[in-house]
Amino acid sequence: MASLSQGAIARPLNPAIGRNGLIDRYFYFAMSLLFAAIVLLGFSRTVNKNLFHPAIPRPLLLSFHAAAFSAWVMFFIFQSALVRKHNVKLHRLLGWFGAALGAIMVPLGVTTSIVMGHFDAVQLHLSDPTFLSIPFYDMLAFAVSLGLAIYWRRKPESHRRLLFIATCSLMDAAFGRFDFLFNNNLFFPCLDTLILLGVARDLLVNRRAHPVYRYALPLVIVGQSLSIYLWRGAPSWWLSITNAMLR
Repeated sequence: MASLSQGAIARPLNPAIGRNGLIDRYFYFAMSLLFAAIVLLGFSRTVNKNLFHPAIPRPLLLSFHAAAFSAWVMFFIFQSALVRKHNVKLHRLLGWFGAALGAIMVPLGVTTSIVMGHFDAVQLHLSDPTFLSIPFYDMLAFAVSLGLAIYWRRKPESHRRLLFIATCSLMDAAFGRFDFLFNNNLFFPCLDTLILLGVARDLLVNRRAHPVYRYALPLVIVGQSLSIYLWRGAPSWWLSITNAMLR
């Protein structure tokens, strides 16, 4: 009887929220699948004409960038599944693969954005040099979040949220494939909504937002606002820098 009573107390009153509820157990895995769906839905709109069957062949570097981006999304799904299965040993081992992949993605992303900016200007006559602020910020946000996640890898609560934010920071590339979102600068708010889902998860499970979100979210919004200003506002100093890069 005592064991039955203790078991009843241990279960959450609501099977969906609270510690060990459905949201607590499945949130990150569900979000990893949502990331994959966003990427597939967004890039399916442009990948054929821009990568698989372009009228003008794209630089090979773009294919490497796409492969690394896809590998990260699959890595996040697999790692989330391993945590769900409590396979900590394999999760930690593959974590070093993720660290290496992330370290490659940052310079690859920066270089690809410059190469493709030059390609768009020279081959497609669609010059938009100040747009470099967007991918540059994406790589900065990803690098900082990933770096802190690696540093705090032995603090699971901080580690998982930082990896979550790092992956969210890549999603504006998929959201931006929708013309309405791109033309109205809504790809960043869509990205922020994903992070806010993480905040909502904490409020439902722990009754408070984790400090990672309380510190990171304001910095993310400031960084996004600055990158939008550099792109749309095109101050002369930034225009000079980006024109020099693309030359």
